[in-house]
Amino acid sequence: MVRSRDDMWFKAGIAQLILMKQPERALELLSKLYQIEVPKLTVGLVKGRSKAAAVYVSRRKMIYASHRDGLFNPAVILHEFYHHLRTRSGKHRGTEKHADLFAWEY
Repeated sequence: MVRSRDDMWFKAGIAQLILMKQPERALELLSKLYQIEVPKLTVGLVKGRSKAAAVYVSRRKMIYASHRDGLFNPAVILHEFYHHLRTRSGKHRGTEKHADLFAWEY
């Protein structure tokens, strides 16, 4: 797959923002690119999902990171953003495999 130089710079910039402890800004830019609502971001556990590094809850449009460090991990944030991106009308339309591939593109 041939990617444009601008695409590569954008993706690197998103990952860099997350690493620089600005995940909210990264989510804003991604949401603008895909023309969707910006998901909220918080630290906390979701009942029944205590072993996950992070979870996306579609009815709240919120990404829950189980630990503060998860907020600054591009793989975690981008994986959960994929779930936000693929959720329509409260139904998830993606897979864990595709969420991982989306995250690793960055």
